[in-house]
Amino acid sequence: MAKGLQGFSWTMLLLFCAIQELGSWATHTAVEGPGLGQPGDPALLAGGRVKRGWVWNQFFVVEEYTGTEPLYVGKIHSDSDEGDGSIKYTISGEGAGTIFLIDEITGDIHATERLDREQKTFYTLRAQARDRQTDQLLEPESEFIIKVQDINDSEPRFLEGPYIGSVAELSPIGTSVMQVMASDADDPTYGSSARVVYSVLEGEQHFTVDSKTGVIRTAVADLDRETQDRYEVVIRATDMAGQLGGLSGSTTVTIVVTDVNDNPPRFPQKMYQFSIVETAPVGTAIGRVKAEDSDVGENTDMTYQVKDEEGVEMFKVTTDSNTQEAVITVQKPLDYESKKVHTVVVEALNKFVDPRFVDLGTFRDQTIVRVSVLDVDEPPEFRPPSNLMEVQEDAHVGSVVGVVTALDPDTANHPVRYAIDRSTDTERIFDIDAKTGAIVTGKVLDRETAGWHNITVLAMEADNHSQVSRASLRIRILDVNDNPPELATPYEAAVCEDAKPGQLIQTISVVDRDEPQSGHHFYFTLAPEATNNHHFSLLDIQDNTAAVHTQRVGFNRQEQDVYLLPILVVDSGPPALSSTGTLTIRVCGCDSNGAIQSCNSTAYVVSATLSPGALIALLVCVLILVVLILLILTLKRHHKSHLTSEDDEDMRDNVIKYNDEGGGEQDTEAYDMSALRSLYDFSEIKGGDGGGGPGEGGPSRNPASELHALPQWVQSPDLDFSVFRDYICRKVEQADEDLSVPPYDSFQTYAFEGSDSPVPSLSSINTWSSSSEQDFSYLGGWGPRFRQLAALYAGRRGEEDSEES
Repeated sequence: MAKGLQGFSWTMLLLFCAIQELGSWATHTAVEGPGLGQPGDPALLAGGRVKRGWVWNQFFVVEEYTGTEPLYVGKIHSDSDEGDGSIKYTISGEGAGTIFLIDEITGDIHATERLDREQKTFYTLRAQARDRQTDQLLEPESEFIIKVQDINDSEPRFLEGPYIGSVAELSPIGTSVMQVMASDADDPTYGSSARVVYSVLEGEQHFTVDSKTGVIRTAVADLDRETQDRYEVVIRATDMAGQLGGLSGSTTVTIVVTDVNDNPPRFPQKMYQFSIVETAPVGTAIGRVKAEDSDVGENTDMTYQVKDEEGVEMFKVTTDSNTQEAVITVQKPLDYESKKVHTVVVEALNKFVDPRFVDLGTFRDQTIVRVSVLDVDEPPEFRPPSNLMEVQEDAHVGSVVGVVTALDPDTANHPVRYAIDRSTDTERIFDIDAKTGAIVTGKVLDRETAGWHNITVLAMEADNHSQVSRASLRIRILDVNDNPPELATPYEAAVCEDAKPGQLIQTISVVDRDEPQSGHHFYFTLAPEATNNHHFSLLDIQDNTAAVHTQRVGFNRQEQDVYLLPILVVDSGPPALSSTGTLTIRVCGCDSNGAIQSCNSTAYVVSATLSPGALIALLVCVLILVVLILLILTLKRHHKSHLTSEDDEDMRDNVIKYNDEGGGEQDTEAYDMSALRSLYDFSEIKGGDGGGGPGEGGPSRNPASELHALPQWVQSPDLDFSVFRDYICRKVEQADEDLSVPPYDSFQTYAFEGSDSPVPSLSSINTWSSSSEQDFSYLGGWGPRFRQLAALYAGRRGEEDSEES
């Protein structure tokens, strides 16, 4: 069929060219070059007739020419051409020399390439007529256009695909879905090559398309998303207005059927069963149920509710927004002994209902939920749950305050035992009978100390103490009149020396720690020991206060400056209790306005010369003087303590260290032994018993003869430490008596070396006894630096051994 259409196209093309050629001969067309026809042009003839300069046919070339010979386009010719070949025709511009060639002699133009109007619709060229000999322009250059004649060689194309549209389910017939458009590259102004019509190739049983506009519409009214949620519709576009021989193109349109709420919720089961223990707390989830809905999106959103009265009271239903499930929870405590099975009616209904589909039926459904309560071993329950008891504060120890009762709610009804949580009654003020639950007093009560007691009572099964219940109990201590009234404060009053009889000097009030239910009422009177009082009177004002007035004219503080007035206060009982308080009344000097100046005899004498301001200044000066004296004494004591510590010459502060090595026996200047000798004065012990002169005992270089400068205890064969013992005891006594020194213990070692000793001592402890058991042979292993020291000690050891032998 494609070959037939192609042959038909070429037949029409040849017919069109023949008609064009006949028209070109029938109509002699002149194309003027630029500048022709302008005023003053030599080509213009008198009378307005234009002299023809160029003569050629109008140029059209058919696209998609497939012949083997160049396609003749047209001919250009100048009226000055006499046919002798003296004129050369040339062209320039778009495609000149490549696509279009011209015969220089005849002016015939041919197309050498296959043209496509959809790529380029026309070509603009310029024609020249030149003298062949001189190559000069014989006539002005003129511009002409070669138009590419369109043929129906481009099929319609859908450029905006792929197409996806949507339509709501159950839409009426003719509902617009979407619009498709195809474009044809052929010339829309020439023939019907670009006139496109639309039709449905596939899916025409559900959808139609407008042949001119391409609008797709529904063809049926029963589109159901739940049955089929999308359709693939093939739309064809044909040019040539759909006539025979027209080209066509197609596209696939995906039409999605959107959901509407046309399906009610439905429970898959008519009954669900769940179980839960009776001790489950309020808010515990029992289970979940879900109603199915064929719709999608928000059309599946549901709400659930409990429909029966029993279920509403015991259970609560909420909707899980993520899963659209009904969550059934406990709303009231369950009791296996009261009811073992609960039946709940749960209803599901759509949240969003489309009024257009109400006639399809009710959009709700119901199901039955059966809840079985499981029995567990429960702790005892207090009955009744009263938490208030009262007891008189004068109740004897062991008095019953009240009785608590708890029962085992289980069917077994185990016996119950009671106890008090001692963390709430650490002082053990109350006790409880473990079997009866009777609460008794364990100590004497005092309402004024603690008017309320909060304790926790425990009830547990006798054979299973892990099943424990707790009950808070408030015990109120009722008041009895066991505290006498007392004066509110230790009252002190003042009366002027010139006071008149009946003058109010003090108002008395009292306090009582008791709290009678009818309120306080106190009675005031003077104590029996004040019956002979003629100076003051007491008036009971009957509002729990009393007033003290003067009863005489004037007072003299030189005679008596203080009066003690005993007052007896009695409460209203029962029983009535009383106490006696004393009001101290001072006689004071007052000015003419009654303002008190002073209230004692000493101040009375001084007041004649000093004002109160002067008295205050005097007291301040005395205080400053006392502070200065204390400061001076403190500094003096501190200075004395410092001097005493310096005089004591504590050996810990006179430690002399030598960290260098001496030059041997001949180096007598390495150590200044006077620094050690100067610490103590031994003049009183030099030349003592057994001491000899310098000439006694042998030559002057004998060590024994050179020890006369040391204390006597050094020279004596029997060492005497009494001097050091006395010194140490004296230091200990000073330390014990001086409280300013720290209480540390010290051990001090003293060593002395005689002058001009040939063998200076290297130890802090020098043993002169011939019976010494020290062995210095280990000094030989200390190395070359201690070789001389080892030799000295080894030689001395040998001498001692020889003396002993």
